[in-house]
Amino acid sequence: MSSEALVSILKSLQVDVKSHMSSIGADVVEQVRLKLAREKEAVKEEEARKREKAALAARAAAEAQRRTAPAGALATAKNAKVLKKGKKRAVDEKLIRASVRRTMAEMEGTKRRRHHREREEGAAVGVEEAPRIIRVSEFISVAELAGQLEVKPQEVIAVCMQLGIMANINRRLDKDSISAVADEFGFAVEFVSELGEEVEEAAADEAGDLKPRPPVVTIMGHVDHGKTSLLDYIRKTNVIAGEAGGITQHIGAYEVELPRGDKITFLDTPGHEAFTAMRARGAQVTDIVVLVVAADDQVMPQTVEAIDHARAANVPIIIAINKIDLPGANVEKVRQDLSKHNLLVEEWGGKTIAVSISAKVGTNIEKLLEMILLQAELLELKADPSKAARGIVIESRVEQGRGIIATVLVQKGTLRVGDAFVAGSTSGKVRAMLNERGGRVPEAGPSTPVEVLGWSAGPQAGDTFAAMQDEREARELATKRGQLQREQEFRLFRHVTLTDLYSQIKAGKVSDLLVVLKGDVDGSVEALEDSLTKLSTEEVQLRVIHRAVGQISESDVLLAAASNAVIIGFHVKPDPKAVELGAKEKVDIRLYDIIYEAVADVKDAMSGLLKPEIRESVVGSAEVRQIFRTTKSGVIAGCMVQSGTMQRSARARLIREGQVVWDGKISSLRRFKDDVREVASGYECGISLEDRDDIKEKDVIEAYVLEEVARRLS
Repeated sequence: MSSEALVSILKSLQVDVKSHMSSIGADVVEQVRLKLAREKEAVKEEEARKREKAALAARAAAEAQRRTAPAGALATAKNAKVLKKGKKRAVDEKLIRASVRRTMAEMEGTKRRRHHREREEGAAVGVEEAPRIIRVSEFISVAELAGQLEVKPQEVIAVCMQLGIMANINRRLDKDSISAVADEFGFAVEFVSELGEEVEEAAADEAGDLKPRPPVVTIMGHVDHGKTSLLDYIRKTNVIAGEAGGITQHIGAYEVELPRGDKITFLDTPGHEAFTAMRARGAQVTDIVVLVVAADDQVMPQTVEAIDHARAANVPIIIAINKIDLPGANVEKVRQDLSKHNLLVEEWGGKTIAVSISAKVGTNIEKLLEMILLQAELLELKADPSKAARGIVIESRVEQGRGIIATVLVQKGTLRVGDAFVAGSTSGKVRAMLNERGGRVPEAGPSTPVEVLGWSAGPQAGDTFAAMQDEREARELATKRGQLQREQEFRLFRHVTLTDLYSQIKAGKVSDLLVVLKGDVDGSVEALEDSLTKLSTEEVQLRVIHRAVGQISESDVLLAAASNAVIIGFHVKPDPKAVELGAKEKVDIRLYDIIYEAVADVKDAMSGLLKPEIRESVVGSAEVRQIFRTTKSGVIAGCMVQSGTMQRSARARLIREGQVVWDGKISSLRRFKDDVREVASGYECGISLEDRDDIKEKDVIEAYVLEEVARRLS
């Protein structure tokens, strides 16, 4: 529930609250729920009374009409009564749905009921219009949902706002939100899961087969707060040296074995704002989140975002206050900032574990690991290693000579070399498994991250990974999923209609910057695409026409040449033939290692597509002192240049008593009898205006030029 709605309800219940930070008990929560339920029932009762009163009035009117009307008109009166009753019932149902929707929109986590729309006026009573059905999967974006509903994304966003959902065009909606939005447009929703998901589901774990498993810990926080340095100290290796600009560009999955034999699996997520999707993916597969906050800094937007991801995944949070060895460290300020986001540390009487550490020196690192293991013991993390492996794809990339490699986190069961598997719409057979140090491993148990070789195609980051009985079964399942995915993509493709064409013409010509995006891992490509898409404006649209993982090939260059697009490579290089073809076709190929540079260059390119701004610059003004009339040149104004320079090529406006009475071009500019190009301030001159003879003494002629100034994206 939104904080404003909750505060207003609590005040109506005479509960003393000051702001959304105030705490309330379970009894107060129950009072709020009862109040909402009573309001909903009261609305229904009021509408029922109105319907009953209207029905009595209708029956009385019909009875009076039956007594006075001829027999032949009786049937018509009955039909009219039926239609009238049907109409009234439809209106009342809409009012009830509107009232319930307003109430439920204020409550988060409450499922919204779907109501089928009745026919319009004139429909028979009890006959409902068959709703149109769309088939979608969960967590589709607003743009994708708009394509399925055949409406503009702005209309979907407006409906989301009415339902209390703050959404933009890239926001992904859950099942309840999709159902509520589709109902507003008269659609029923059929949610489709990945085909064969029920085949993958393993049987319920039996109590005797469960064994303890290592915890999966995700390190989250703002950029440059020391996440990778913390993991670096724990692993005793230098990870940052391999990262461009010292910034983690991918999700790193590592397994660490402590001196006493305990194991912990770490996921290191990027802190840059462009990698929202990758941070969310890390929070979805984790058991514990370690939130790193620098003691010499403050809680940043990415820190708040990481807190939201952890809470949405319902996982415990451990605070690691880093860089306490620096002179400007202020641990108490960090604790105060965290308390503003409902993270009260144990030292202040809260329940959140917080450890002050130094990732460079190693201060309190052992204490942090002890807290992680203690939290893991409370969670009682167990899995059955004897079952078929199930897990999730963390990352995927293409390496020359080794093919497609995907980082997989095994969550249940044990994955062995030679197992057939399926993940999303791809399948394969495990040819080899490597740990994070490049060493081969024969098998991987629960909570173990490994790099898997043997894929038929590159999987998407976040796909569910499952071992199958044989390779043929996995291949068939992947084929069916691919068909379903292509069907959904085909439904999202909409041809341009005359209405769309007219709206584009009415809005003005839209400039497009087309981009072909290639990267080394799928997560980075996805994050970079999101960042670039956000640069689009009403005048300049950026469209990614193709994105993939792997080296820039000749087919990418041909696509860019045919579409007049730019190729952006992130941590990848083009092959020699692609470079040669690109030079021949004059295709712009840009290569980047840091996302800041890619976004900045694309922003500059989009600024060049903006129409230049026209600015006016006054270059001079002259006062008319005397009028000369000639048969050859017409009216010539004898002027004294008061300021600037009067230029013959400039435009001019005639100002009389402070009002502009004419605007046009200077036909001639003379100094004595000679035609001149310009006359400086303090000199006399003769000026003849184009198509203007009405010139009087004391008028002012102002010369100005129009300049085109390049615009930039804000």
